Amino acid sequence: MKMKKMLSILLAAALTVSVAACGGGSDDTKAPADSNGSGNAGTSDQEKPADSGDEENSGGDAAAADKIIIFQSKVEIQDQLEDCAEAFTEETGIEVEIWGTTGDGFLQELKTKLANNQGPTIFNQAGGAEIDQLQGYCADLTGLDFLDQFAPGVLDDSTIDGKNLGIPYTVEGFGLVYNKNLCDASTLKSTDDFINLIKEQKAAGVEGFELSSEDYFLIGHIMNTPFALQDDPAKFIADLEAGSVKLADNDIFKEFADMMVAIRENCQNPLEQNYDGEVGDLATGKAAMIHQGNWCAGMFTDYEFTNAGLAPLPLAGNDKLAVAVPSYWSINNTATPEEQEAGKQFLKWLYTSETGKSYLYSQFGFIPLITGDTSDSLDVLSADVQKYVADGKTIGWPNRLWPASAVNVYFAPLTQEFFTTEMSAAEFLEALDNAYAEAVANQG
Repeated sequence: MKMKKMLSILLAAALTVSVAACGGGSDDTKAPADSNGSGNAGTSDQEKPADSGDEENSGGDAAAADKIIIFQSKVEIQDQLEDCAEAFTEETGIEVEIWGTTGDGFLQELKTKLANNQGPTIFNQAGGAEIDQLQGYCADLTGLDFLDQFAPGVLDDSTIDGKNLGIPYTVEGFGLVYNKNLCDASTLKSTDDFINLIKEQKAAGVEGFELSSEDYFLIGHIMNTPFALQDDPAKFIADLEAGSVKLADNDIFKEFADMMVAIRENCQNPLEQNYDGEVGDLATGKAAMIHQGNWCAGMFTDYEFTNAGLAPLPLAGNDKLAVAVPSYWSINNTATPEEQEAGKQFLKWLYTSETGKSYLYSQFGFIPLITGDTSDSLDVLSADVQKYVADGKTIGWPNRLWPASAVNVYFAPLTQEFFTTEMSAAEFLEALDNAYAEAVANQG
């Protein structure tokens, strides 16, 4: 799938919606081996199940099953989604069972369930390489009668060959989440500014910047920026996969590697930290900055902390926030036609009913993507996302064009090695080039 132009999408959405916080990022995991040990988990062209060809797509016209199962990866909304499911059951009589799992293991577990014909009715997935890989399990949602209510462009990344395969959750933004009591991120205009600040914070006995050990929080998000800052990120990735360019020869990536060395030398080892810990450090004044997104704002309430902001990672002078649709709801086309119809009714109810929207915006904290919808459930980080979107200062998420297993299986182990050795910046880039090539060679 070609990378979509997210800037026009987000600007269109900004004209019609206001912002609330949302859940965490999705994670990619190496596909479990099939019976031939190929690692494709039944996703090759020969093994993909055929689309159901279900004729009733409007939601509510065909017979519906009395129970559906939803499997999703955003742990931040798990409890709220279970409450939402109970409300849906009360209004429709259709029972909903919610499955959850930790983010890093979600994709692998989903593939295993789908390949073994034990999949849920509704599941979530990222766009880009992930939806490409799982498209054989996705029912065609094109005929759903509420799709035209979405803001222009937000369905593009879940549409393949003219068929819509997923309903977007919301939009999210990530970059430097900072404690305004400790620093002013608006003064960070360059990599040198960033490095100088973390050195100053270290001298003052404060953690200037923290990453955490989870795969995407360790490398998957922060390495998105040097890809997004290329003149044509999609072409750069295509050239990288073809072997005609190298990260080690690219000036922006050289600067990124220098930044990572500075983080290793002046900040806490991220392998000794986790997501909850870094957010807690920021909120309690132990850390000035972390690399996270607006999804973590919900955790601030535990600390009664509100004086936070979200700013771009200033690599190579970048002044734009990384913003995109993080995940999509899809319906399993190997479920029975009755289960698929019930799944479509749930999605329609969630995005069009008064009760569904109250959960979507007030409880999940999702940014509205339905034209004309608004939300007054703003948090401090989502307000910053809104500002960057409205000002047109956004970059996309080309990390979703990487091979689906790249982060968890190849980049994260390498980055763990980087943070436990004295690997130089040049050696780090050379190793990343090799890891990327290996991910390409081994993708399903």
